[in-house]
Amino acid sequence: MKKINLGNNIARVHFIGIGGISMSGLAEVLMRDGYTVTGSDNTQTAITNHLQQMGIPIAIPNTAQNIAHDVDLVVYTAAIRPNNPEFAAAVQMKKPMLERAALLGLMLQGYEKAICVAGSHGKTTATMLMAEILLEAGLDPTISVGGHLGRTGSNYRAGDSDYFLLESCEYSNSFHHWFPHIGIILNIDADHLDFFGTFENVVASFKKFTDNIRPGGVLVVQDEANQLLGKTGQLKSHVITFGQTSGRFKADNVVYDNMGRPSFDVLDNDYFLARVNLTLPGRYNMLNAMATFAAAYALDIAPDTIARALSNAKGVKRRYEYKGIYNGAHIIDDYAHHPTEIVQCLAAARKAAQGRLICIFQPHTYTRTRNHFDDFIRSFGDADKVLLLPIYAAREPFDPSISSLHLADGIKKNGKDVLHLNDFEEAINLLRTELIPGDLLITMGAGDVYFVGDALIKS
Repeated sequence: MKKINLGNNIARVHFIGIGGISMSGLAEVLMRDGYTVTGSDNTQTAITNHLQQMGIPIAIPNTAQNIAHDVDLVVYTAAIRPNNPEFAAAVQMKKPMLERAALLGLMLQGYEKAICVAGSHGKTTATMLMAEILLEAGLDPTISVGGHLGRTGSNYRAGDSDYFLLESCEYSNSFHHWFPHIGIILNIDADHLDFFGTFENVVASFKKFTDNIRPGGVLVVQDEANQLLGKTGQLKSHVITFGQTSGRFKADNVVYDNMGRPSFDVLDNDYFLARVNLTLPGRYNMLNAMATFAAAYALDIAPDTIARALSNAKGVKRRYEYKGIYNGAHIIDDYAHHPTEIVQCLAAARKAAQGRLICIFQPHTYTRTRNHFDDFIRSFGDADKVLLLPIYAAREPFDPSISSLHLADGIKKNGKDVLHLNDFEEAINLLRTELIPGDLLITMGAGDVYFVGDALIKS
């Protein structure tokens, strides 16, 4: 019997852009649930090869002919435009169509224990930590996360239980499609203002997410974020707060090792539950772990099981990921692209740095750089040297009114040693002569800045 109900007449599902990190996982979950799945993409990759080996037919590239007459549903991502040949063909053929987030909403309805991890920062890491707990507890979850899990090496896992764990992004209000049993809010910050416009709209979006939690379910929310939301007592779900020193779940007896990794006691009010020795650095990761501890405890998972999973968790690619050594300097890569994330990451790195802390940062999108300009120029206080690459445009057209040169001027006025670089080649050549034994280099940003560290290590 199928767990997922997409409609009485839906048996064959076609994915436009099936090679995407999220779409590929959803395709596998549907196939395992008994649906006939096909897909297409413009490029053949390791992901499309894997899906083909599983028996999913994939056409390369996107063409109108890929929308077969017997397809019952076409799934696409928000990045697919109406002029995409398959999208246009599906519209012309009057095929039922669903955007990825809406499909996930239907899929989650089939899982009694749907868990959505939301927040402005830390979603991928916290989802990974929650996944480790569920796996350690033997609960066989289905998982969809925006990074590669340490235990499975993949961004998704198709399980056979009633547990579905989902990283839940607020951008474009995607998480409004989902109605979880447990909703986690790690924090709320002013981000994605190109979509939301104001911080007040960000808060309102998270408030709507809390309204979606199923009656009798649980909202796990950082105490500071709970104050922003207000009136969570009116929800039909049970509210559990967490924080380092405030909230129901708190961290006590916190100790950091020489790599910046915290060990701490978890308290439920004043009652000791377990001690966690986290392998991930920084206070921000301790709070991510606290959130997942509280959520897992609400699922009646034993505290010692939770603590063991958190203490053994290895992290996610591009989240404070240790890459290697060049000329005696250690190289870390991190996805941080918002001022809050930069501050938190550099604070953790400062505890671990034996010598100079050098940060090479690639700003992500023109709008984020402009909207948070004043915060960006104050974010690098813990770095000894800052190197700036050109802005990674991502989804945005070129904007000559803002650039990394503007950032460099602002950071310099704050008294930091900063240098603007034109491209990766210039950055790599500079670092080959700049790095000395004992340095810690962080390549930082949501674009492709990690290539710099990779090139140094390979050279």
